Amino acid sequence: MAIDYRVNAPVSADQFIDLLHRSTLAERRPVDNRACIEGMLTNASLTISAWDGDVLVGIARSVTDFHYACYLSDLAVDAGLQKSGIGKQLQAVTQRQLGPLCKLILLAAPSANAYYEPLGYQHNDRCWVLDPDVPIRGTH
Repeated sequence: MAIDYRVNAPVSADQFIDLLHRSTLAERRPVDNRACIEGMLTNASLTISAWDGDVLVGIARSVTDFHYACYLSDLAVDAGLQKSGIGKQLQAVTQRQLGPLCKLILLAAPSANAYYEPLGYQHNDRCWVLDPDVPIRGTH
């Protein structure tokens, strides 16, 4: 099987949702909110997709300034193809699109926590998350 990696190739909401279901990410992504999924695709700064023919089998979706920070917000690979190197290649192609000082930053799914350290990532416990329904305290 020859996987084709594409930079910023069009990915439809249906293709993305289908891949999220075939990976482990559907349980943590708004797959029932089409407008949100479409916005996630439309507003990504960088999308690397992996294709087996015309079937989307992997995606790395990032928001980045290309110079300092790249937030890898989705890394999804079809569960039947996991551990075949597709995820690593998606990250490597992502990294090659970035400037020499740009860091990859991500939040790992609990089941994928052990995946990243052997690839060279450093664990950082200083991340903070504010849910959308929580207002910034001390503001009007």
